[in-house]
Amino acid sequence: MNPLRRGAPTRLQARKGAASAPAPLDALPNPPAPGDYAEFLRATLPRQEKNVASHRFGSERVWLKKAGPRHGKWGYRVMAAVARMARLDIIKPVPNPGGEAAIATEARRLKQLAAAGLRVPTVLAQQADGLLISDLGESGRATVVLQERLDQAAAAGPAALLAVWREGLVAIAAVHVRGQHLSQAFDRNLVQCPDGVIGYIDFEDDPAEVMTLAECQARDWLSYLHSTAMMLEAAAPQAAGQHWHAALAGVNEEVRERIANAARRMKWAQKLPASRRWGRDTQRVRAVARLLGRWHGVPPTHTPAS
Repeated sequence: MNPLRRGAPTRLQARKGAASAPAPLDALPNPPAPGDYAEFLRATLPRQEKNVASHRFGSERVWLKKAGPRHGKWGYRVMAAVARMARLDIIKPVPNPGGEAAIATEARRLKQLAAAGLRVPTVLAQQADGLLISDLGESGRATVVLQERLDQAAAAGPAALLAVWREGLVAIAAVHVRGQHLSQAFDRNLVQCPDGVIGYIDFEDDPAEVMTLAECQARDWLSYLHSTAMMLEAAAPQAAGQHWHAALAGVNEEVRERIANAARRMKWAQKLPASRRWGRDTQRVRAVARLLGRWHGVPPTHTPAS
């Protein structure tokens, strides 16, 4: 088995399936005129069963998000417990109430980021319980989720993996230099557009509701590292650290200090067992702690036998 791969081909295949050609509903009995996005949203929303689905509207591919049920709180309690244990405010839970509130939040954040000159889906139409947004592809050329590109690059070796990983760092830095922040800056929420530009998706919650801008931006860096740490640790952690510090060189001092503080506070997580039987979440946290410790001068600690 290639140690650089995440060992989850089914996840990659599922992701590709989710991003494949749209499967529209049966034709509307009275289709709206081309460009009448508000009417398309009004007519299609009650017919869509999934919370998120893509459709063809004329020659365009569009995405319709409908208000879903309120999110359960169990995951938030777990995150809160971890945040308290590490005394890390930047990983504390961010409220995501779901429903109409999530629709309103996503529309607001998309407009905010677009106004800052960042590549995000365009809000085409909005109502209280639904949102119609554009696809970041163009003229039949699809986007590629960065998560997929990392999986593919990992199979080619450390150099290829680090080259793609660095693109994510550059994309996050581009958001921050404009005084903005993301929501969940995981590799699955960064997409390469057909022209090569990295775009951003998924904004149902807003960390700024409970955090300062510096905390939000530090959270972006740590979120991206969380989603990629296991691959990096298996590939080339030293070289990855050089890219990490290069990306942080232009970052606000307060943000850098919060990341360094996270490295110190997460030292305990280096002791988590490496065995897969403890679950991938445990492995991810351990990998993040070990990489941050290596990159920010926190000595490694003894790891229990698995």
